[in-house]
Amino acid sequence: MQPKFASELAWQQAEFLMQPIYIRIIDRIRQQSEVSTWKVSYEEVRDPHPINYLCLESEDKQLKFDIWDLCYQVCFLNYDGSHSELESRIVEVDTSSIDLDTGTIDWMLLDNKAKAVIAKIFDNLP
Repeated sequence: MQPKFASELAWQQAEFLMQPIYIRIIDRIRQQSEVSTWKVSYEEVRDPHPINYLCLESEDKQLKFDIWDLCYQVCFLNYDGSHSELESRIVEVDTSSIDLDTGTIDWMLLDNKAKAVIAKIFDNLP
């Protein structure tokens, strides 16, 4: 799903958070892959827009997860990702991880949210 923002401020907040969230998601994938029997790889697709996939493989099973969708689960409130890739919905940025007075990021909160998103994937593997 392509996120749609209610305001310019919401877009700026999401832009501010996405790189740190991406870093936490990738690091949590790495940590889970070290203890999982599933083979982890990545795939990049450029058309119609850039998508990065987490690819999990075990014997004859293959699963793919859109990494940006995983990041959106951390960045936005009540994001479920169940919409099509081309569909847009207005999203609400979870600003609890931004100290609005100082403009700093609460890395611990982001890390805990990323950990929960990635744990949900690995805990539910067949």
